[in-house]
Amino acid sequence: MGYTHGNCKEDHHREKTPPPPPLRPLSKSAKLLTLPTILTIGRVSAIPILVSTFYVDSWWGPNATTGIFIAAAITDWLDGYLARKMNLGTAFGAFLDPVADKLMVAATLILLCTRPLAASVFGQLPWLLTVPSIAIIGREITMSAVREWAASQGGKLSEAVAVNNLGKWKTATQMTALTILLLTRDSSLSGSGTFVSSGVILLYVSAWLAVWSLVVYMRKISKVLLM
Repeated sequence: MGYTHGNCKEDHHREKTPPPPPLRPLSKSAKLLTLPTILTIGRVSAIPILVSTFYVDSWWGPNATTGIFIAAAITDWLDGYLARKMNLGTAFGAFLDPVADKLMVAATLILLCTRPLAASVFGQLPWLLTVPSIAIIGREITMSAVREWAASQGGKLSEAVAVNNLGKWKTATQMTALTILLLTRDSSLSGSGTFVSSGVILLYVSAWLAVWSLVVYMRKISKVLLM
């Protein structure tokens, strides 16, 4: 009887215990791989293909290289748009997106420096692409280190290194310049001399914007530190 009574008390206690709350479904933003992140990973994966096609001497080599770079530029805009529009942003994607952009741009600049375009102006000034390339890559490395340091400090320092309109103009001119310079490697393209000149000018404009934006960021940081 006592044993039965004990069981009844245990059954009564179980009936009183509320059931555990149902598990919430995993939100899309908490997933590691969303569509924008997959597009970003695709850009990183395309860099070895970009390098391979750049050194192809056949007629389709320059076109393939240019097509890969244009596709990377489009997906760079598309993954950011989808992340905002569909609320698919992730911490991993936010980290990988700028890394993918910098790797693609740095690889393209180095490739163009290793095999200059077949134009008379490059024969006279072989360093013409090297100077803006060093400025752009150096700026990106410096800003990556500065942003990482600012993120560790938090507060107003993180706000000081937020992307501004100057950086957006830098990216736009940079992508346009590199597309033109890759495209003009096609010897069958008519009027390539004019295209080469416009691409070089835009690359120098992009380099100037890159350095100037770095100066602007440093000024903002110094103001925060001196407050």
